[in-house]
Amino acid sequence: MTSVTFKPKQVTKRLLGAVPERAREVLIARYGLGKNTQKMTLEAIGSKYGITRERVRQIEAYTLGSIRKSDVFESEQPAFEELSELLDSIGGVVIEEDILNAVSKDKTVQNYVHFMLVLGNMFKNKKEDEEFVYRWYVDEQLAENVHNALRKLYKSLSTEDLVSESKIISSFLNEIKDLNQKYKNEEIVRRWLTLSKQLGKNPLGEWGIANSSNVKVKGIRDYAYLAVKEHGSPMHFTEIANTISTLFNKRAHIATCHNELIKDSRFVLVGRVLYALSEWGYTSGVVKEVIKDILEKNGPLTRDEIISKVLKERYVKDNTILVNLQDPMYFKRNRDGRYLVA
Repeated sequence: MTSVTFKPKQVTKRLLGAVPERAREVLIARYGLGKNTQKMTLEAIGSKYGITRERVRQIEAYTLGSIRKSDVFESEQPAFEELSELLDSIGGVVIEEDILNAVSKDKTVQNYVHFMLVLGNMFKNKKEDEEFVYRWYVDEQLAENVHNALRKLYKSLSTEDLVSESKIISSFLNEIKDLNQKYKNEEIVRRWLTLSKQLGKNPLGEWGIANSSNVKVKGIRDYAYLAVKEHGSPMHFTEIANTISTLFNKRAHIATCHNELIKDSRFVLVGRVLYALSEWGYTSGVVKEVIKDILEKNGPLTRDEIISKVLKERYVKDNTILVNLQDPMYFKRNRDGRYLVA
């Protein structure tokens, strides 16, 4: 069911009727407007008619120009206007897939709509570049505003940052305060976010820098990071492996997962095979090193103070901490009974 009142196939058929048969056949092949919905390349069409690729391009350009100058093109303007209004209603600056799907899910119908986008004078497009994907728009100023807002959003993030979808939508809306209110809704902002090649969303729906390992998840280490982050507290390595399998539908061998955790600085061993994220503030190293680090930062502390602080860093028994405190090579007690680094 389409969201437009005109019939793209009928409009296209009438437009193609304004040009000679040979030229019409070239456009039909080029845009997949016949029984075969597969769009042919310039080379393939040239090979079919025994002409060069450049000659096919010339015929295509000339024929499109001829249609635009025809009376039938003028008479079909209401359909082009309606398509323009639809494009504006879904964001005004959209990837091609979005505008085609907004009209129909049928591939054949989508080819007719694409042909109308190419033909219509009011429609503009920008090719894919380093920052953005291929997109269509009508209003040049709106497109520029959206592009600039996406650039600012990208620059505001570091490689490690991960933000919720609601937060990134809110941040984006702050960048486009002066835009028409009709564009300021979550559905449109989500479409605009997909225009950027520099921003991306990971399997948990969190946004960040597209080429970050936290977003562009490649291996077990990255999936393990997201699993622990989602859990929010230290996890046993077997639990991490199982979570990867259930949360991301990725098979994670327990031994392999453990080896990857050991190698990755994003993880800290905080107990017997319990891993936390280093970004949570945990100190790396064995219990003795953690005690040493705590004393160097805080100065002399009582036994209970040390136990309390170590337990925030490690999931160990009190007695394990006390045993480590007795090592005279590392620690000593002052006259007040407080411990300090030897």
